[in-house]
Amino acid sequence: MRSSNPVFSRRGFSRDNGYAGFNTAPQAGYAQGNPYAQNPYAQNPYAQQGAPYGAMPQAPVTTDRMTMDDVVVRSAITLGTVAVGAVLAWALLPVSATSYGLAIGAALVAMVLAMVQSFKRTPVPALILGYAAFEGVFLGVVSEMYNSRWSGAPFQAVLGTMAVSAATLLVYKAGWVRVTARYARVGLSIALAFMVVMAINLLLVAFGVAEDGGLRSFGPLGALVGIVAIVLGAFFLTLDFKQIEDGIAYGAPRNESWLAAFGLTMTLVWIYVEMLRLVAIFTNND
Repeated sequence: MRSSNPVFSRRGFSRDNGYAGFNTAPQAGYAQGNPYAQNPYAQNPYAQQGAPYGAMPQAPVTTDRMTMDDVVVRSAITLGTVAVGAVLAWALLPVSATSYGLAIGAALVAMVLAMVQSFKRTPVPALILGYAAFEGVFLGVVSEMYNSRWSGAPFQAVLGTMAVSAATLLVYKAGWVRVTARYARVGLSIALAFMVVMAINLLLVAFGVAEDGGLRSFGPLGALVGIVAIVLGAFFLTLDFKQIEDGIAYGAPRNESWLAAFGLTMTLVWIYVEMLRLVAIFTNND
């Protein structure tokens, strides 16, 4: 079953989606001639039905299959929409209580759009780009607010996000991390526990029980929590990379590239926000 949480809703890692589910058993015959045979959970529902036992699964005959170029283009469009929204919000909305309220509203709309998309079986580009636009507005306002207090923090956060992404891709492609069913279960359990703790912390802060942000303070504890969050973001990136790899290998429909772009965008936004906080914390302690 796909999670209702858009962060955890990963196409390709759920029971009811189109391909390569973590919760599905591997098909027989994957070991011969398949470079992805080391994947202990992959199952290709796009394979022809009725193939003889032990035969290598074949993708359906179609030219409308997802490619790496499709993923790159859709990801560029989605991230570009986030960037445009952020630039416009930064340029048009001065730092004020009103702009902060607009940022919160934009974040809520983006969350709703992301959750709606997560419940759909097929990608809806309008929902994905709408999410990207509203998320961009939120990031633009928040980035401007951080920059007004910690000059250059957004630029450093962008560089940090790029560094984490590149390092994660390098580790993944080098095979130092193998995205297995066990890896995903353990990682998602940790991520879920982290988010539950953060939600409780938010409630404690809201009711005045915890001071100075509690676990999300701008001190050493806040820095530690931020590092954990960035590591979780890197974990989500490995799931995104595996999703893309499996989608291309097993002949997923071309429109699935929108879901790959959606997942990458959500993960990169997660890492950027946490990196922004981390830069501010380290700047405070200089």
